[in-house]
Amino acid sequence: MRYKLLFTGMTLFIITASSVGVLIPLYFKKFFDVLTGSGDTTVVATALIYILVVIGALELIQWLFWRLSGLAATYFQAGVLHDLQQSCFEYLHRHSFSFFNDNFVGSLVKRVRYFARAFESIADKVSWHILPLIVNIIIIIAVLLRRNWWLAVGMLVWLLIFMSVNVLFVRFKLRYDIAKAAAETASTGLLADTITNHHTVKLFNGYAREVRSSYRAIKKVTDLRLLTWNLDNIFEAFQGLLTVFLEVGIFYLAVRLWQRGLITVGDFVLVQAYILNIIIRVWDFGKMLRNIYADLADANDMTEILLLPHEIKDVPSAVKLKVGQGVIEFRDVDFYYHQTRKVLRRFNLRIPARQRLAVIGPSGAGKSTLVKLLLRSHEVTGGKILIDGQNIARVTQESLWHNISLVPQDPVLFHRTLKENIRYGRPGATDAAVMRAAKRAHCHQFIMDSPDGYDTYVGERGVKLSGGERQRIAIARAILRNAPILVLDEATSSLDSESEMLIQDALRQLMRDKTVIVIAHRLSTIRKADRIIVVDSGGITEDGTHEQLSRKKNGLYAKLWKLQAGGFIQ
Repeated sequence: MRYKLLFTGMTLFIITASSVGVLIPLYFKKFFDVLTGSGDTTVVATALIYILVVIGALELIQWLFWRLSGLAATYFQAGVLHDLQQSCFEYLHRHSFSFFNDNFVGSLVKRVRYFARAFESIADKVSWHILPLIVNIIIIIAVLLRRNWWLAVGMLVWLLIFMSVNVLFVRFKLRYDIAKAAAETASTGLLADTITNHHTVKLFNGYAREVRSSYRAIKKVTDLRLLTWNLDNIFEAFQGLLTVFLEVGIFYLAVRLWQRGLITVGDFVLVQAYILNIIIRVWDFGKMLRNIYADLADANDMTEILLLPHEIKDVPSAVKLKVGQGVIEFRDVDFYYHQTRKVLRRFNLRIPARQRLAVIGPSGAGKSTLVKLLLRSHEVTGGKILIDGQNIARVTQESLWHNISLVPQDPVLFHRTLKENIRYGRPGATDAAVMRAAKRAHCHQFIMDSPDGYDTYVGERGVKLSGGERQRIAIARAILRNAPILVLDEATSSLDSESEMLIQDALRQLMRDKTVIVIAHRLSTIRKADRIIVVDSGGITEDGTHEQLSRKKNGLYAKLWKLQAGGFIQ
């Protein structure tokens, strides 16, 4: 444990401070016993002053150890919180693409935040309430046993009843705390989803519908919140009755014992001090226990994610992928979405080194699935994929991604500067290299026309840029990366005709000496590809060059070509 010394020190300091605090009332008892006793006033006064000096010294010792415990707790909690948040970040990002497709961004952020907050809250409650309570109970019962065992038994019986009722109540209420936490997560996810799609909400007149959905989600949270708060109020009223019984009952017992000469007036002071101590701390115990369970409910969502095994992970013996030629092979590949929907069956494809392969086919035929399997966004159901004879399931994912550049159909950018977004392709690249890549992708000019040039922030997901500008930034990033395998997934689909002409040369240079896979709907962009395949019904139905496929009678490619016109990258 990295913080073992801090944790041990904090615990010892808290125990010492709590112990000293419980011993102080013993001297107040002695003070009043001396005060009510008989004897020379000068002697009595001297004894009282001596007792006050001891009380003052104990108060200073208690103050010192509370300060030391606070200092140790500050560094302990800060360090653990840092490690927890970092661990959540690292573990979360290692989940598969499918995981992120199935979860709202807003709810994931909330889970991480609440998980760290729950630790901080629980650590505070245990350190400053639960641990001192345990120390106080042990020492108070021990002291009362020495004074009179009836007082100790009465206090102990009351404590057992009080704390048992608290535990039973907390366990009863936990189900509602978990339901409230789940409802809050759903409400947060809905808010994040509508904010992300605010443009669609407005243009499709969805405001009223989304308001109703939000009302229902928030209403569910509110109802559960009111229920949990009302349960707390009812229980606190019951707790108040128990404390009345304790104070009256213990003092009644003390009066009887005093009447029999078994305790002194000072013992009344001691009992009152201990009753106040116990009531304050045990009352807090009830609140703390309920809050701890509420914190555990808040942390439950993130805990489930941390306990969820990563869907796709490196095998123990994984090695780094080494790409020399860039030959890609799909061998007898089967793939099923959710183990039910068949997409590919016994799929075979060999892409020779530095070949420019275009893939077309109807929607849902599996074009993009080929790319996702190559990138290990999903695992193959059967068969294997090889790069230069290396099974990609046996290499590290980082090395696989390092050797592939992807230009997606709808690039999503970081809310960072244009320079940082381009440099993401090759961290450590110089400003000059970033600028050269931007020029080759024909985005240098619009960057320089931006308010802060290369230091202009693009907004969340790059919303301040047009679709064509985002794609050119993505192409510049791929140019800078210069990986041996290039995947273009409708990489020019968001460009107008003028912009598309601007980057034709950039793409041609980018593809030089690389193995290229182009996913396209517009056949004009793939006419001069080295090879074109048509994917349909989970397999390859046509394979050849543009000239060969366009002359094929009753072929899908020939049919589509007749409906389209244009030229490929010149």
